[in-house]
Formats: sequence, structure tokens, C-alpha cells
Amino acid sequence: MRNMFKLMSESLAAGEDLVLVTVIASSGSTPRGSGARMLVGKKGRLAGTIGGGAVEYRSEQIAAEILERKRSGEHNFTLTKDDVENLGMICGGAVEVFFHYIPAGDQATISLVNEVEKRFNQDQDIWLISDIAGDGRLAIWSKASGSFGFDIPEIVLKSLSRQPARIKAASIDMYAEQIASSGKVYIFGCGHVGQALVPALASVGFRCIAADDRPEFADKSLFPDAEDVLLVDLENIAEKIEIGPEDYVCIMTRGHSHDTIVQAQVLRTPACYIGVIGSKYKIAGVQAELRKQGFSKTDFARITTPIGLAIKAETPAEIAISICAQMIELRATRSKA
Repeated sequence: MRNMFKLMSESLAAGEDLVLVTVIASSGSTPRGSGARMLVGKKGRLAGTIGGGAVEYRSEQIAAEILERKRSGEHNFTLTKDDVENLGMICGGAVEVFFHYIPAGDQATISLVNEVEKRFNQDQDIWLISDIAGDGRLAIWSKASGSFGFDIPEIVLKSLSRQPARIKAASIDMYAEQIASSGKVYIFGCGHVGQALVPALASVGFRCIAADDRPEFADKSLFPDAEDVLLVDLENIAEKIEIGPEDYVCIMTRGHSHDTIVQAQVLRTPACYIGVIGSKYKIAGVQAELRKQGFSKTDFARITTPIGLAIKAETPAEIAISICAQMIELRATRSKA
């Protein structure tokens, strides 16, 4: 989404009209759910996707018409059995798509994009609000900096969650989506699995920080997709790392004793996910040691171990995929902010 905003700003400044296409509601077995977006210009799709296939193709055509009419609009695709066959799709359901026309040089949107980038750099949780009733005009909100673009009604602010939502009430019709999270993934252990995990997570939008106490492994050249690589004292991770409630932790150090040391510290943080690599034998030994330190079954319930989905993964790359899939699932199902 960040790259799409940058492209939006560049295209508008270069004198190009744009259409921001957003899936604002979906039901049934559709290619992409609400929150899917793509940016369309005079040469067609510039960035993003709303699922590919015939719905995306038809949406590109509608976006071209919007560019001619210079007016925002909404289109509903009701994919009944006959519609599915006519559209050449394998999915059924219904999709509501909003087409937001943005004229070239639009200063309000360019200013908004600049503010989004500023808040991205400040690691803020950011929501994008589209005023469907107001031709799709855009605003953003974050707890740290408040609203930018237009005053967002209180009823909308109270409805903000980690999941996209359309809010209708009286004269209000708005669509809200979280587009940035302050949360990061802290990966303790820069060995083979860590090296495979970072690019997998980064490819689906997770912001990764790799950490190790070995200088030869805490090497930025091994992690080109990481936001940062830290050389840390595993017995005092708080010296360089502060873990918050939006953060994920993956523990995969070089040995049981180091895993235990890190787990004991991470369990004292509000991390939303704590995953630990290892066998059932290793888990039992680590938990026995943690019990001696005063941790209980309630604490252990916060730990996902063995880490990752059970897909019979064996190689570092396969293990990385299983972990990435598990974290995607958690991110998609977390409760309201």
C-alpha cells in the first residue's frame, strides 16, 4: 500500500488522472475480500490487484470510463451461478467495488499521501477512510496524530478495527481500512531458518527485525529484506528492543538454553504472538526450566510451539513458509483494535 501511495503522488504530480479502485464489500467465494485495491491510469492498471480474472478486467474497463466521465462511482458484481459462468470465473459470491476518481495535480490527495508517508516513517498505526457519500474523498487517522484530510465522524472512529469495514449511519457512508501497523516481527536467531523467514514475511507485508548475538550472523548482507538487523545480548534484549502489543516474536536461536533465556524475557512483554521453533522433547525441557523461574500454564498458553502450521515442513524454506502462513492467519483474524 505504501508503494501504491508513492506511485499515486508521482502520477498526480506528473499530470495524470487516476482511479483508485477498492473492494468495499464481498461475500461468498470471491477472488479477493474487502480492502483489495488497485490504481488505474490512462494506460490501465498501475499497481495493486482486486483478485485478477474477469472482475478485475471489467473493473479496469469501468475505471477507464470513470476517467472519461471524471466522476467517482460504485459498481456491484453479483456473481450468481449464471454470472460466474458468464464472467468465466471459478468463484461465486458478490463484490461491491468503489471507483474513486482523482484528478491530475489534486493537491488534497498529494498532501494526504505526503502525510501518510510521514506517519509510515513514524511507525504509526494508520487507517485510511474513504467517504463513499462524498465521491470517495480520502482521510487518514492514527492515534498518535489524529485525523488528516477531513474531520472523521466519531461513529467511524469507534468502528475502526484491524479488519476493513463499511460504516453506514444516517448521512454517513464511509469505508475504513488499516493500511499500516506499528507492529514488527522480531526474529531471534539469524541462522538458516531466520534467513529464509525474513524474505517470506517481507513479501506479504510484515516488517522484520532480525537479531542475534553472533556478529557473523547479525549481518545486514544476509537480510536485505529486513527493516533492521541487530547485534544483541540475548540475556538483555530490552537494551536494544522494546516489544509492544502489536509485535510478533519468532524465537529460533542456536540452542535450547538461548531459546529459554529469550522466552523468559519475551513472556514479560505484551507481544501478540510468540513462536518458538523446536521438537516436543525440546519444548518440555524449556518449559520445565521456565517453571523454575515462576512461569505458569497461562504463560505457556501464549507460546506457539512448535512454530508454524503443521504441513510436514523439513527444510528451512519449508519451515519459513509454514511460519509465514501461520502469521498471515493470525493477522487476518485478530480482534478489534
